[in-house]
Amino acid sequence: MNKLKSILLFSTVCCCITATSQTSDKGLAVTGSVQSDVLLPQEDTSIGTGSYDKDWLTNSYAEVGIMSKYVDAGLRMEYLERPLPGFEKDFKGWGLANAYAKVHTKGLEVTLGNFYEQFGSGFILRTYEERSLGIDNSLLGARVTVEPLKGVRVKALGGYQRYYWSHNDALISGGDVEVNLEQWLPSLKDASAYWSLGASYVNKHEKTEVIMADPTHRLNLPENVSSYDLRTRLQKGNVSLLAEYAHKTQDPSFDNGYIYRQGYVAMLSGSYSKKGMSLLVQAKRSDNMSSRSRRSVNGISSMVNHLPAFTMTHTYALAALYPYATQPLGEWACQAEAGYAFKRHTPLGGRYGTNVKVNFSHIHAIDRHVIDGGMRGTDGYGSSFWRWGDQTYYQDLNVQIEKRISKPLKLNFMYMNQFYNKTVIEGEGGMIHSNIFVGEGKYQFSKKLTLRGEAQYLTTKDDEGDWMFGLLELSFLPNWMLTLSDMYNVGETDIHYYQGFVTYNKGSHRLQLGYGRTRAGYNCSGGVCRYVPASKGFTVSYNYNF
Repeated sequence: MNKLKSILLFSTVCCCITATSQTSDKGLAVTGSVQSDVLLPQEDTSIGTGSYDKDWLTNSYAEVGIMSKYVDAGLRMEYLERPLPGFEKDFKGWGLANAYAKVHTKGLEVTLGNFYEQFGSGFILRTYEERSLGIDNSLLGARVTVEPLKGVRVKALGGYQRYYWSHNDALISGGDVEVNLEQWLPSLKDASAYWSLGASYVNKHEKTEVIMADPTHRLNLPENVSSYDLRTRLQKGNVSLLAEYAHKTQDPSFDNGYIYRQGYVAMLSGSYSKKGMSLLVQAKRSDNMSSRSRRSVNGISSMVNHLPAFTMTHTYALAALYPYATQPLGEWACQAEAGYAFKRHTPLGGRYGTNVKVNFSHIHAIDRHVIDGGMRGTDGYGSSFWRWGDQTYYQDLNVQIEKRISKPLKLNFMYMNQFYNKTVIEGEGGMIHSNIFVGEGKYQFSKKLTLRGEAQYLTTKDDEGDWMFGLLELSFLPNWMLTLSDMYNVGETDIHYYQGFVTYNKGSHRLQLGYGRTRAGYNCSGGVCRYVPASKGFTVSYNYNF
């Protein structure tokens, strides 16, 4: 196994060198980036930072890629020998984290090394990098993409998934076929309609291991777990419809308590949009769809698939204080969103027009009736498709209004009513019901000078009680930006989480210096969350893209 990984990595590096030497005089394009986030930590017992044994911490990345007419190649180095808070333990280390070479011609693409891939919506396969969450679940192996016929794309792949500074032993392989029917049916093209069909298959081959059902009986673990995905998308004019279904065979794991129930997810999504108006409606039911390349781990590592959260991604600090994490073992998720732009010079539009958006999401438990006590080695439970369980996991109703008062002044307002089941999402804490009010103003003094401010208030009788947040951001285009903010717990803790940043941009360079406190909590993206411990100190962030 280790020999195979070494051969693949060595071959990839050789391909990178070869590609560079063969195309250096034939219009070679070179791209890359550098990212370094540094913290000079300070202990603060009032927010619970704990102690530090290093005087500086950093997560740093450097990558370079070359592109030519027929060959692309690249690599990424990472330095986390002194990782930022929350990245200790498994993340610690440094070295070559990613390397690949790609050969491409018309209708054919072959990739060797580390690569990222997603089939459909990601229900059975999604590998990606998200540094803020500490996710890099790339596959080390090979991928082939061909277009044998017009409107037809076929993918085949195989590899081993990255697990921090090593790779899991399970072999992930599979394929995907997508057909654009408008290329074959002239009537669709004549009607300006687009209709695609897709089908995917993924297999996980993982050797068995000793896991006991009870003190005298060992589980007979399947060495092969198969997943299937079928989907169709239709778009005509302003209307778009997507239906997708995925199924997974028996996959006993740490996540599901080593039960043998099969898993599935079904989704239906529809949208309508035209100038000044948009509408989105989505529904999804998932059941036992946690899929990993290592059955005995938990957390956010080793995930082969991805189940998107049907909730709005909030950017305001207090609206994002209690973010939802998708529950892959089962949930009913529904979301609806409507947006409307009131025209200028109308009673509700005023002189400059008014934009209004309403979003509602509700996540609920699925019905479960226990089978054989829900013990290891059994099916665990049964579940009726249309019946809901007895718990609400999350609910969010928010209304946003964007209004320009004058040419230099623009205002945004948001109201949000939220239910957050902290016990389900974090393990304890009960249901938190909160109301959140946000006001944002942006005033442009000149083409180069802009001031933006935020005032937010979260009120709740649960958890730590009420919160306040304020922010001022002064921009001096094109180079400078000064930001000051404070998040204050009015309720239980009476603690201020203050921060200040100075940012300088010049061309492709971005440098940010800061100081302040960071609250312990969850950082989420797309329904995937990572716990971030409290921290305090000076920060330096540098980004460069070329």
